[in-house]
Amino acid sequence: MDSISGLIYDWNAVETAEPQFAKRPLLNDETLRDGLQSPSALDPPIEKKIEILHLMVELGIDSLNLGLPGAGPRARSDVLRLAQEIVRSKLPIRPNCAARTLESDIRPIAEIAQATGLDIEAATFLGSSPLRQFAEDWTLDFLLRTTECAVKLVVGLGLSAMYVTEDTTRARPEVVKKLYTTAIECGAQAIVVCDTVGHVTPSGASALVRFIREEVVEPSGEKIRVDWHGHNDRGLSVANSLAALEAGADQVHAAALGIGERVGNTPMDQMLVNLKLMGAPGWKDQDLCKLKDYVSAVSEAVGVSIPPNYPVVGSDAFRTATGVHAAAVIKAYRKGNPELANQVYSGVPSHWFGMRQKIEIGPMSGRSNVVYWLESRGMQASEQTVERILQHAKQADRVLAEGEILELLKPAPATP
Repeated sequence: MDSISGLIYDWNAVETAEPQFAKRPLLNDETLRDGLQSPSALDPPIEKKIEILHLMVELGIDSLNLGLPGAGPRARSDVLRLAQEIVRSKLPIRPNCAARTLESDIRPIAEIAQATGLDIEAATFLGSSPLRQFAEDWTLDFLLRTTECAVKLVVGLGLSAMYVTEDTTRARPEVVKKLYTTAIECGAQAIVVCDTVGHVTPSGASALVRFIREEVVEPSGEKIRVDWHGHNDRGLSVANSLAALEAGADQVHAAALGIGERVGNTPMDQMLVNLKLMGAPGWKDQDLCKLKDYVSAVSEAVGVSIPPNYPVVGSDAFRTATGVHAAAVIKAYRKGNPELANQVYSGVPSHWFGMRQKIEIGPMSGRSNVVYWLESRGMQASEQTVERILQHAKQADRVLAEGEILELLKPAPATP
């Protein structure tokens, strides 16, 4: 993939330092459901949702949650429109909808599936941890009966059943085993392991997924998809998701910019970047040049800004005004090697994601910053001009704006 790979010693590839994937990891986009549960997010108009849907497809995302139609008339209308768009445009993406384990949540999904002819998975969710059981006065018998009724209703309505246990990462093993086993026996084809409150660490995620595989899926004798749905309360969502995949999860749930409840979900954009960089099957050669368009569209639609230092798509991701950094990048460009320039001071090759390095001028800059800035714009980099700009930058408390630099290039007014 990369002509300069021989210049990089990759410690990630030493023994088993990096997760290994036996097959293509699947990605389920939660932006338009769990993502919109962020207290700071706007619920965008349907036109924006449809735009985001198409960008998901362009990035190769496998499936998406259309929403929770049982939440109300608007939610139901938007889910219907998204489902119709998938059918109309023949989009290669699998849809699912969230639902509480209530008939009033499940039936709207079946009605939309019937109206559109689209196979929609019903993702019915139910709390499983001792904390939730205690708060709700739920017994295990109640949870098992609820699970059985919900999954059987889903299957009876002709829907594919995705069974979700909330707060799985704080639930007792025997409870988790009984809940998932009951769901599978009632016809669930997919089960979702949830780190609902961002509690777990990568080793915990790995241990839990292996337990599910060994104690639930394999004994069932059924072909069951195992999903991982993680939140980012400890800043570990991407690491946990990769650990879950390595341990045997088939699909990871994520949302653009990591938006969602509290501090949010696993960031979809960061999962895409890491799976490509890690050479995961099916992702190594995936074109991700529309990644920034996807994140920007979501940011604008939901009213959540992209932090400048956000990985890959943040405004500072491939931007430097530091002399030493800029000098190395510029030398690489002068060698006629943009791939080298894009990686000499970056662990993420910017051109893989439709971007490039930017050289700015600020108080930490050197002469090479100024010369490159001028020459890249077709301007003459005379000694006097370079010195004037550099001296101004050294007195500044920030990176200079383009207009500010252009002002410095104007000839001094003649003295009377």
